[in-house]
Amino acid sequence: MMRKWWRTKCALGQILRLRGRGFRSDAALKAISIAGEERVKNLALYNYPSLSGSLSALFAHLFHSHLNLPCLLLPFSSVEPLRVEDLCIEGLERVYLLDFLGPKRFADALSRGSSCEVIGFDHRKSVLGQITSDHPDKVTFYVDLEKSSSTAAYEYFSSKLVDLNSPDLLEINSVDLIAKGNSDISSRQSAANKFLDKVFRVRLGRGFYGECLGVRADGNSYLSDEIGKQLSARSAAAGLRPIGAVIYMQRNNLKMCLRSTDSATDTSEIAKAYGGGGSASSSSFIIRMDEYNQWLSVNASRWSKGMMHHFVKY
Repeated sequence: MMRKWWRTKCALGQILRLRGRGFRSDAALKAISIAGEERVKNLALYNYPSLSGSLSALFAHLFHSHLNLPCLLLPFSSVEPLRVEDLCIEGLERVYLLDFLGPKRFADALSRGSSCEVIGFDHRKSVLGQITSDHPDKVTFYVDLEKSSSTAAYEYFSSKLVDLNSPDLLEINSVDLIAKGNSDISSRQSAANKFLDKVFRVRLGRGFYGECLGVRADGNSYLSDEIGKQLSARSAAAGLRPIGAVIYMQRNNLKMCLRSTDSATDTSEIAKAYGGGGSASSSSFIIRMDEYNQWLSVNASRWSKGMMHHFVKY
């Protein structure tokens, strides 16, 4: 049992490490191309950044490994997402959308383009509008607002193995796995907290889009979501826009990630104005160093030292 748990733990670690890579990158496109050449029949796209997406990917991995079925696992993000035409590879029979359904009609176009079955899992109320009666027969959505996508995915793959008379499904303790996931979240949150005493004010678009709190996180891009969300709350508490800006170097480019916990705030309008993209709550773009310097408040350092003690821990 311990050996099986160790294999499960390693598999989860492998999936989580993928989160630090690019999304529609050359490596991802090459992996898809190779999958087409090898006639890989199963493709699993998991939502990034999302623990539920990563856990769902783990369940997909264990299911296909148990049956010795090749399956390509790739992260899917609203920031430079994979396109339908990228995924239309020869021999593809089944695509799983784990913890997301994709843009409007994405699943329909994918099913028609590849003549494959598309199975999506989500739990968000916002996707209910995408579920209509005119989807292709090969498109199936599992949306349950009362349970997480990872729970739904676990139950789905478990039932499939039972149908195949293989009742010893993954032989993992889901309670322990969820506890491990919660521990990982806590660990990442603690790591993110260490950056919160180094914040400064950022004049978004040289002030055109207002001001928010920002921080440099070079070498820690994998924490951008956790840091950005905490900065968003602190920025709002400081009377600034409810946006957190996380800045770091990425392959010789300076990248700025914007996060917001405020449903009325759209960070993507800023990102798109500078050649980037994303969703309302999560977006990013590459910014020139000279332009970035124009975004720094002239009193940033003085403000940081004078105001940080007023913040309440979130």
